[in-house]
Amino acid sequence: MIRIGNASGFYGDRFTAWQEMLDGGELDVLTGDYLAELTMLILGRDRLRDPALGHAKTFLRQIETCLGTALDRGVTLVTNAGGLNPSGLAAAIGALADRLGLAVRVGYVEGDALRRPDALTANAYLGAYGIAACLDGGADVVVTGRVTDASLVVGPAIARYGWGRDDLDALAGATVAGHLVECGAQVTGGNYSFFTELPDGGHRPGFPIAEVHPDGSCVITKHPGTGGAVTVETVTAQLLYEVGGPAYLGPDVVTRLDTVTLDADGPDRVRVSGVRGTPPPATLKVGVTNLGGFRNAMTFVLCGLDIPAKAALVRAQIEEAVGKDGLEFTLARTDHRDAADTETASALLHVHLRDGDRARAGRAFSAAAVELALASYPGCTLTTPPGDATPYGVFTADTVPQDAVAHVAVLPDGTRLPVEAPARTAAVVADEPADPAPPGPDGDRPTRRGPLGDLVGARSGDKGGDANLGVWARTDETWAWLRGWLTVERLAELLPETAPLTVERYELPNLRAVNFVIRGLLGEGVAASTRFDPQAKALGELLRSRVVDLPVLEVTL
Repeated sequence: MIRIGNASGFYGDRFTAWQEMLDGGELDVLTGDYLAELTMLILGRDRLRDPALGHAKTFLRQIETCLGTALDRGVTLVTNAGGLNPSGLAAAIGALADRLGLAVRVGYVEGDALRRPDALTANAYLGAYGIAACLDGGADVVVTGRVTDASLVVGPAIARYGWGRDDLDALAGATVAGHLVECGAQVTGGNYSFFTELPDGGHRPGFPIAEVHPDGSCVITKHPGTGGAVTVETVTAQLLYEVGGPAYLGPDVVTRLDTVTLDADGPDRVRVSGVRGTPPPATLKVGVTNLGGFRNAMTFVLCGLDIPAKAALVRAQIEEAVGKDGLEFTLARTDHRDAADTETASALLHVHLRDGDRARAGRAFSAAAVELALASYPGCTLTTPPGDATPYGVFTADTVPQDAVAHVAVLPDGTRLPVEAPARTAAVVADEPADPAPPGPDGDRPTRRGPLGDLVGARSGDKGGDANLGVWARTDETWAWLRGWLTVERLAELLPETAPLTVERYELPNLRAVNFVIRGLLGEGVAASTRFDPQAKALGELLRSRVVDLPVLEVTL
């Protein structure tokens, strides 16, 4: 097997994780994922200020104290921290090694950046074969730009086992391994619905390791003595994160998530097997970011009686001052009846303004809000002083033919090796959303009132303007109930903001899970969203908190 660890799930993850993973036990490869949709926008703005920027600056500081350790122990580092400037980061790593007196061979992958005059950034999601070529060329460190997150794991596995383009099941298995570890501690107990059951209460989960075998199967684990846990349920939670239908599209393979089998393999070990793959599509996904304009927000505290009338007065006054265009008002009824203190007696009125005119969205808006302090509802107060507008970005997804992208591996000796597009592709056939199963013969069993989360776990996240919400049952008996009970219509009852939207429902029986894709919930994406939860990270926990009629089950965990 090849032991591939992860030390970063996003730009800003635990700073010491690289050192911790290198010191914690045996590894062959250590990966770091830095690129999210929002990150590409941040890096694009960095490059507007300075063309030499565009990569994750913290990566260099993170490896400064442990690059020598990695070289001494023969651990290869693979990261997409190159962002919009992989060659620049590769050169910076070489300069860092020279300063530290180390001899390091750095390879990098380029070709993801596309020329789009209408965009701030446009990057194709490349596959894993460029990474594999750099490793075959002797690289100690491989830097990429926008590759799929899972490719950071798939590439080293290809290099170890020599998988070809037709080894689809092996590629699919490694893709699942990559998806499971790409978000760091989320698979070892981070952001886990049942965190109170973890041995340490989820205080400091360790980072994960995928032991990938020649057939693409793997075991997910972590270093001994680190926090959190690796169980079938923590792995299930991460497998449901930011996915759509059972067909998980990638540049090298389409992975069938409905074929994944999870089995306990000892303490903090989960075996992942049975994964099947089909040929990839002829196109690559392209992430496109643009500056959308400017935004600002002010929050009014509405205390005591007549909350709706107070909110209506503020709305009329703000609209009169700055006009209606681009304004959004959200009233959060956080107030409690007959409360004994100001905070619990108060609701919050969030007022957002988005506009192409920085002056209107800036001080003109926030000053108009502050000017109401002595001329609006009784008890008028705001949570912040007036502030200027900030730019916001918009993310959209596009496609480009695989053979139209110049995917290139730049080897440590400077050789530029073109990576050919897959010769065998297949048209994308979308999975049909699943109808709920009919109620079983025991559908009239007794019920009790309680939060849905007493019986199920959930994990949710963002994909551009869409959100996904995966819900899993903890037992076979609960699954038999859940798959017939949790319909699109019931989801709309429990989460009313989903009711007017297109919602797709998919089943993953091997995981005892239902996954919902909620189209348009996040508008133009996380950077532009004005939702209280702009990345839909808490959507699953909101669903679990809803009080419903639960079946009385014999629950054995």
